[in-house]
Amino acid sequence: MRLVFAGTPDPAVPSLRALLDSPRHEVVAVVTRPDAPAGRGRKVVRSPVGRLADEAGVPVLTPARPSEPEFLARLAELAPDCCPVVAYGALVPRKALDVPRHGWVNLHFSLLPAWRGAAPVQAALRHGDEITGASTFRLEEGLDTGPVFGVVTEDVRPTDTAGDLLGRLAESGARLLVATLDGIEDGTVEARPQPADGVSHAPKVTTADARVDWTAPPVAIDRLVRSVTPEPGAWTTFREERLGLGPVTRADDAPALAPGELRAEKRRVLVGTAGAPVQLGEVRPVGKRPMPAADWARGVRIAAGERLT
Repeated sequence: MRLVFAGTPDPAVPSLRALLDSPRHEVVAVVTRPDAPAGRGRKVVRSPVGRLADEAGVPVLTPARPSEPEFLARLAELAPDCCPVVAYGALVPRKALDVPRHGWVNLHFSLLPAWRGAAPVQAALRHGDEITGASTFRLEEGLDTGPVFGVVTEDVRPTDTAGDLLGRLAESGARLLVATLDGIEDGTVEARPQPADGVSHAPKVTTADARVDWTAPPVAIDRLVRSVTPEPGAWTTFREERLGLGPVTRADDAPALAPGELRAEKRRVLVGTAGAPVQLGEVRPVGKRPMPAADWARGVRIAAGERLT
């Protein structure tokens, strides 16, 4: 089939690569979000999907909005049979959805109808899901509401961060997407409506959402921190300055501490919660690189009774 692929961030790259490698399909163009400032220097850069398309010699379209008349006209000229989409980052309007004869097929990183929305992997980790996965579905104007072609499941490991889990789902999901498109071409797959029960939503995670509440139980703190690693990154405050946090571990052998209370030992740094203390892993002071918490504690010389807030 002739394909126009839509996607933007790193998790969409395995899907584009798999389709470029497929002998059955031709990627005639790629749609991605416009080049944007990134990094400390705020240099304008191409999206990860756009860079792969450039390397492969595939035309790249970067409309500010996919409702632009110029983009819609170009899409019609390309005459795709289907438009696979993975984490594109913009709503596709009806006029664009109607162009390909097989519609737009979205790869979403959850087992729909669970965790519709922008941050399904983060939501699965934060809520303690033991199994998650990815789904391919026909894109509609509603938010992740379309009928499902297929799913792949993935166990959630006890130490998974959002980056770890999304990395695995991006690879298994790419294989699912290719298989779905093969089945559409062959007429061997059928999209089935999502069940009405089990719907949940996963809105975009903000920096404010990633702040740790030390009055929460340790299991909730662990899940929160892992769910926002690496982006946007968990954080707290120490001496009125932000302190970034990597994943923590429960320390059941430690003495009781008040929520947020710090205890610096020779090889570890403990923080009180609503239950057992947790041990800090890496921390990131403002303007500095991540470092082991024990090294940070020796530098700041934590006083008795000091807290993270």
